[in-house]
Amino acid sequence: MDLQHGIRPNLVQFLHQLLQVLLVGLTIGMMRTVVPALAESEFGVPKDSFVLLSSFVVAFGVVKGAMNFVAGRLSERVGRKKVLLLGWLVALPIPPLVWYAPDWNWIVLATVLLGVNQGLTWSMTQTAKLDITRLDERGLTLGLNEFAGYLGVALAGIVTAYLATLLGARVGLLVFGLAVILLALLLTQLWVRDTLPWAKAEAARHAQGTSAQPLPRYPRNVSAQPGSWEIFALMSWRDRRLAALSQAGLVEKFVDALVWVFYPLFLYRHGLSLPEVGWVIGIYGFVWGGSQLFTGRLSDHVGRYWPNVLGMWICGAGVAMMLLGQGIFWWSLSAAVSGIGMALLYPNLSAAVADISHPAWRGSAIGIYRFWRDLGYGIGALGLGLTAHLSGQMEAAFWFVALSMLVSGALLAWLGEETHPRLTAARCRSDEPQAQTDQSRQP
Repeated sequence: MDLQHGIRPNLVQFLHQLLQVLLVGLTIGMMRTVVPALAESEFGVPKDSFVLLSSFVVAFGVVKGAMNFVAGRLSERVGRKKVLLLGWLVALPIPPLVWYAPDWNWIVLATVLLGVNQGLTWSMTQTAKLDITRLDERGLTLGLNEFAGYLGVALAGIVTAYLATLLGARVGLLVFGLAVILLALLLTQLWVRDTLPWAKAEAARHAQGTSAQPLPRYPRNVSAQPGSWEIFALMSWRDRRLAALSQAGLVEKFVDALVWVFYPLFLYRHGLSLPEVGWVIGIYGFVWGGSQLFTGRLSDHVGRYWPNVLGMWICGAGVAMMLLGQGIFWWSLSAAVSGIGMALLYPNLSAAVADISHPAWRGSAIGIYRFWRDLGYGIGALGLGLTAHLSGQMEAAFWFVALSMLVSGALLAWLGEETHPRLTAARCRSDEPQAQTDQSRQP
């Protein structure tokens, strides 16, 4: 059977994958408003224990980063659907653990399982969409993917805040979490197809030289079937472009760690009610998610480079703005600015990685990029926790994150380059004689 690539010929499966990532976002979103805001009163975290408060996001980031690495390699062996199903099965104990939790250690344990779930499921929904779509739809594909996911994050933060007010924090999270996870398991089993055959078909066309799409500037001197270590080295330091994208992905998660750990506590201590906290953080998620409908498509036309660089700086500016004013309107505006920055960079960092990763090892490359990116949760949460602890002020963590985004964006501007295949096709052709000369010099 001839497998066609593109959103239109695969629309039904594409929509199923969008629904899946919405459910993935709902799953992580249920832990992002109620749990940090009520950590002291509900789960026994001592006041101003910033490092302890950050511990659950540190655990999440380390585990999720590792599972992204595993998911990418595993999906190329057993298929995307089996990895997705495994991710949802791992999530089943999370709501009961939070409901029963006698102390904060149980929340950390639940968050470890959440990291496994997110590493497996979000990786697969993204990889599956890239499998079945065309190169010229990649920005739009990732924009839609992240729109659906962070719409889920924002909705879950608001809904669980209201449920916690009506039913209590524990019961509200139990009801919401079990409903989402059981629905996801059912839909995955019944309607999601494995998309690995599409990736194999694309790789075969590239090998035969029959691909009708412009060829990207793939990294040179890479094995036909590279192993895990070779791809890891390529993503982390061997290829300057991929390393620049990986470090930017890692640092941008500092913002999300800050939003998860300290935004709820900061706003709650400044007198906002739990639903109001949910709305301010929800605005960050809504703007981030909704804007990606346009920013992903934008990068298909103007390229990935400047949306990524400017997104890093705008997002960091939004973080700094939180401390420069007062009131729910100002904090909502600041959250929206960070959301716009995230919308510019988030789908387009991934799209840039996908642009220059060969389809034969794209799943692994995306998994390793996501490893570095989500390790940023752990490194960022530890850094902002220590910064707040050593300074004795929560506000210091905001400045730590804003400065990190400024420096990382500068590194991306210096080390990165445009990756969109259409925009780099002419340059790639002009490089071919030099590339052939370089290869002739290899021993």
